[in-house]
Amino acid sequence: MDELVQRFLSGDRRALARIISRVENGTPEGREYVRALFPHSGKTHIIGVTGGAGSGKSTLTGALAGEYRKRGKTVGIVAVDPSSPFTKGAILGDRIRMQDLTLDPGVYMRSMAGRGALGGLAPSIANVVAVMDAFGFDYVLVETIGAGQDEVEIAATAMTTILVNNPGTGDDIQALKAGIIEIADILVVNKADHPAADILVSQLRALLALSPAGSRRPQILKTTATKGEGLEELADAIAEHYQYLDETGQLAKHQEEDARHQVLAITRQIVLERIRAATPDEELEALVKRVAARELDPHSAAEDLAASVLI
Repeated sequence: MDELVQRFLSGDRRALARIISRVENGTPEGREYVRALFPHSGKTHIIGVTGGAGSGKSTLTGALAGEYRKRGKTVGIVAVDPSSPFTKGAILGDRIRMQDLTLDPGVYMRSMAGRGALGGLAPSIANVVAVMDAFGFDYVLVETIGAGQDEVEIAATAMTTILVNNPGTGDDIQALKAGIIEIADILVVNKADHPAADILVSQLRALLALSPAGSRRPQILKTTATKGEGLEELADAIAEHYQYLDETGQLAKHQEEDARHQVLAITRQIVLERIRAATPDEELEALVKRVAARELDPHSAAEDLAASVLI
């Protein structure tokens, strides 16, 4: 383990890949790697890219990585794809859209399966990001699944969250929906060559006008990722947002909130694992049958399960 960590710290990408595999699988060995490498993290600008399916997140992520490479920066990419609820498998198609980056020595891309986790991310995403942070990338781009309107988990992981909007979807109410739009630090209208792009920009501006007085309103930018248009402005806006966080003390506050989120999430997972380990399958099935038969409510059943490890 010590040898692999030393290779990792010296910039060995094979060591990075091996360690991420162990961390992603949630093995005890993977947790030991996180413990060893976590003190080396905390220096990378982590950028989240989220939005609905078909908005062009993968293309935009790849184009943004290309813009950073033009500026001489190194980039790590974590792309999360949805898993099948039946086979638990995932296509990991984001890698297909970013093929032009695979041979770039300044870019490392990792595709991950969502494994049924809610919020648009994978269960081990925070640990994987921490490992890539410790490796020393200038930027780590995290692309969410993009399956709905509630992928707000990325805000707890990323310092700057980009919400990618898609014009011409036929839903004029979409921009008014609360939830995911409230976590955005930068709003991007991708596919700006679409005739409805300016309409969507106007809708977003009208929505932001309702923000509380004195609150920071996210910038609205137009991009056409397939043509590389608007990427310079987007990279500049990301840098401006990071500077704002640093100068106002929001960066340190975000790091504390991220730490709190991780500690509580891991604690929940540990307690659940201990409950499952301490509960025989037949006992769990008996509780499930009683709840299904309405002989016992779910809260009482959960309290009975938790009592075995919390007393």
